[in-house]
Amino acid sequence: MERFIGKCLSFTKMIIHPEAVNCISLGHFLLAATILSIILLSLVYFRASYVYLVDFVCYLPPNNLGTPVAKFIKHVEICNLFDKEEMNFLQKVLERSGIGPDACMPHSLHKLPPDTSFESTREEIETVLFTVVNDLFSKHKVDPQSIDFLVSNCSLFCPTPSITSMVTNKFGFRNNIKSFNLSGMGCSAGMVSISLAKDLLRVHENTTALVLSMEAVTPNGYRGKRKSMLISNTLFRMGGAAILLSNKKKDKQRAKYKLQHLVRTHMGSNHQAYQSVFQKPDEDGYVGVSLSRDLLQVAAKALTTNISSLGPLVLPYSEQIRYGWSWITKKIWPPAKGKEVYVPNFKKAFEHFCIHAGGKAVIDAVEKSLKLQKEDGEASRMTLYRFGNTSSSSVWYELNYLEAKGKVKRGDRVWQIAFGSGFKCNSAVWKCISEIDPKAESAWSDRIHLYPVETGIPDVSS
Repeated sequence: MERFIGKCLSFTKMIIHPEAVNCISLGHFLLAATILSIILLSLVYFRASYVYLVDFVCYLPPNNLGTPVAKFIKHVEICNLFDKEEMNFLQKVLERSGIGPDACMPHSLHKLPPDTSFESTREEIETVLFTVVNDLFSKHKVDPQSIDFLVSNCSLFCPTPSITSMVTNKFGFRNNIKSFNLSGMGCSAGMVSISLAKDLLRVHENTTALVLSMEAVTPNGYRGKRKSMLISNTLFRMGGAAILLSNKKKDKQRAKYKLQHLVRTHMGSNHQAYQSVFQKPDEDGYVGVSLSRDLLQVAAKALTTNISSLGPLVLPYSEQIRYGWSWITKKIWPPAKGKEVYVPNFKKAFEHFCIHAGGKAVIDAVEKSLKLQKEDGEASRMTLYRFGNTSSSSVWYELNYLEAKGKVKRGDRVWQIAFGSGFKCNSAVWKCISEIDPKAESAWSDRIHLYPVETGIPDVSS
């Protein structure tokens, strides 16, 4: 192809040579230039490599690791970790969290006292990631030697050797695999991993990438008295996902989705946003992750910034024009200042929404900001109820839920929205390119017929 382009350029030089100009008319020159431009543009278009999502697998913890509120509170009371005031606060948050009794804690935290050692954390990582990788490879008969890129993300546990080295050693990836281990990037790290894998696949032809997303729950319980840090004790649960990506043309036939857009927003230059999710020691030296009161406000600003970039890529022109006109009239004409700026109808751009299951308040806030209906957040709300906040992997449990319910059809577009410390808001848009089998074995297949369920949690306005 490079040789062909070189010949085209040589032909162009011949055409514009002074002696050649005397031999041809201006019309011939313009015709030749137009043909050359079409050829070059066609070459660029057909050379563009698409990123296909071949398949993904979410971790399903064993039933005995489920942690109902009563069991959680009883366990903490026996361990005598907190005073009565902290215990009452934990119970209140748990009861209003939207997390159901089946969401699981690692085996290490069911012990008396909880085992938060380095070895137990490594065991949690291995249990989750080894399981999902093995299931994904077995399902599609993937040879570990065929993987070109390996990307993992786990924010709060960064061992040496790295997590990617642990997986490489277990499955025997080849010795020239390019691996990347991301840490400290919060719940939006899963989309960061997809972004990195996408860039690698766009540059290297005929390659595959394996992305692993999870968070380690074992070592990150907070034992102090700050309420802003105690909240994270109630939200996070055990989980993870393995995602297989490819740019190979032959994989298009078996792939589920094609990546259409990925937009990343980082609000870290704003101090309020930077401090909204912050790991630090308290006054007594206990380390925990503090969730500020400004978190929902920060998330709303990050989402607005993110969709200002994503909107023009996905919204029909009619919606863009309505939004633009609404914004202009509000700025120019004083009588319109009291009116809200028109919120585009994103249901004209997407059939499905996967909102990060960071908590009930987060899901409610995004639904309100985008003027979505309750059914649009069903996958997110049910994921939070069944699995809890599994951090970066939550958007994959949500997509898995939509598949298991038989809602995703060929041609449908899915919007994954992830939030994380920093503060970040990242979006991925996938287009379904195959027929999805709702009866395929998955993390939901054992009880999908029971969902959706009524969580019994009051609305924010209550």
